[in-house]
Amino acid sequence: MKPHGCILQTAKDDPPHEYAYATTFSDVQLPFCHYPPQDTWIPSADMLLILSVLAALPLVAFWLLNKLDYYRTKQFAAWPQPKPSRVWGHMKDLNAFISRGEPNRHIDHVFAEIKAHLGNPPVYLLDVRPIQHPMGIVCSHEIAEQVARSSKQFPYGMPKTPTLQAYKYLMGPHSILTSEGEEWKSLRKRFNPGFAPQHLLTLLPCILDKTVPFFETLERYAQSGEDFSLAETCTNLTFDIIGAVTMDEDLGAQLPLDKQSEMVRLYHELAASYHRKSSVRASGLNPLVVWHQYTLARRLNAIIKNHIKRKFEKLKAASINEKKSRSVLALSLQGIEHLDAHVLNQTCDQLKTFLFAGHDTTSILLQWAFYELSRTPRVLESIRRELDDVFGSDPSPAAVRDKLLAPDGGELLTKLQYTSAVIKETLRVYPSSGTGRLVPQGSDAYIQLPDGRSLCIDGVLMYNCETLIHRDEAVYGESKDDFVPERWLGDAGADRIPSTAWRPFERGPRSCIGQGLATIEAQVILACAVRRYEFVKIGLGEVATDSAGEPILNPQGQYEVKSKLFNVSMPVFSGTFQQD
Repeated sequence: MKPHGCILQTAKDDPPHEYAYATTFSDVQLPFCHYPPQDTWIPSADMLLILSVLAALPLVAFWLLNKLDYYRTKQFAAWPQPKPSRVWGHMKDLNAFISRGEPNRHIDHVFAEIKAHLGNPPVYLLDVRPIQHPMGIVCSHEIAEQVARSSKQFPYGMPKTPTLQAYKYLMGPHSILTSEGEEWKSLRKRFNPGFAPQHLLTLLPCILDKTVPFFETLERYAQSGEDFSLAETCTNLTFDIIGAVTMDEDLGAQLPLDKQSEMVRLYHELAASYHRKSSVRASGLNPLVVWHQYTLARRLNAIIKNHIKRKFEKLKAASINEKKSRSVLALSLQGIEHLDAHVLNQTCDQLKTFLFAGHDTTSILLQWAFYELSRTPRVLESIRRELDDVFGSDPSPAAVRDKLLAPDGGELLTKLQYTSAVIKETLRVYPSSGTGRLVPQGSDAYIQLPDGRSLCIDGVLMYNCETLIHRDEAVYGESKDDFVPERWLGDAGADRIPSTAWRPFERGPRSCIGQGLATIEAQVILACAVRRYEFVKIGLGEVATDSAGEPILNPQGQYEVKSKLFNVSMPVFSGTFQQD
């Protein structure tokens, strides 16, 4: 047998040449290096693989298009929704709705426009994959209750949306907002005593003490007549209050920036890192932003943990008869013998969570309440009349504080029925948050629509949109968009409005742990402020006047405005802060 590529000689007299065909010997074929055109070409294994792949491409493309068609048009075909695109889902439609109005308006306003476009369904679907899970926008309190309540399948309510993990540096990995199952149950049980209604009333002196610099600031602005940001003033106040109530710590948030505590400065800087033009999810992919957040969180955690250690040591060293701190932190440390790393980390994360939720919700509530009172003379007159009846004729904040610091101060708050109605109506018209839940695929979970139909919600991010739920015409009638505190007064109002239709702090087992504190704060601050000061909005939302310079009263009893005030938000799908 000759080696591959050799030259064979056929006869003695013939010159050597390369054969044009294979020569066999002992049944073994010997291929030659050069093949003339007339011979059969044998492809290599690599070439066969490439040809196979090319032949399969049409089949793969057909399969992918079939799958895409299923996911875009058939998987959720039973849901009310805009007409989906096989490529974009509902992303192009959503972008079109966003482009029609103020680009930075809160996404809830966009959801309201889509709801109206679809004929006001109780729930509808937005397919924004792959950016986010398909979203179920809940517009009905009946469906919202199904999402939030306890069930046999989900005893602590449906699982929270994973989008909150984007805020892990702001709230920590063990936050009561993001924890699930037994971990959440343990945290809620541990921190509940600090937010119990009767306990919060014992903290009235602490709350009132923090209002003193707030009213000194308002007094200074009132005397000078200069313009100022109510948002900044209210936020600093509520930050001070939540720091005192939860940690028994003077954060100095109402002081000039250079005199504020390092904890306040770091927290504000960390929170500001999430408020960018790009989405939180996108910023999470930026290594520079992530590193900045990580380093800030480490510094903040170190300060908070040192504070926890000091408080723990002080509690352990205190004698039986010694007066102990009654802060939320102090109560949560009772019964803990050893402050190990797990307890320390958990406690740190809850304090960070309370700092955010505790100051933000109440600050937003106060700003909207002052605004609505400034443009609704009927309501302002009614609340002032009630405060005169309860606290006497002296409208100064100091006089009201003295009354509230008296032994029966807590009982006076229970008499503020109209003030409570103002707070409740403000939270109805301007809820500060919603809740998102995500049921894993394969859970076989369903919601039932008012017409009796059922929809599977496996893999759908269910968003209880409080803005839509609180403005449901089927519940609140034609005045759904109007500021009417009187709707909450008397038995008729309570009977007409289902309890499930008012949910600014959400409902079910994971309702907001701090809702009682937010209400007491608002009662105290409004009681001290609304008789002493007149608030005048300038810029967006400013009151319109006639030729004589007088405000123009509309049929709803409110002053007309030059431009409508609206909530703003971070970019779409950046995540939503939610209830516990």
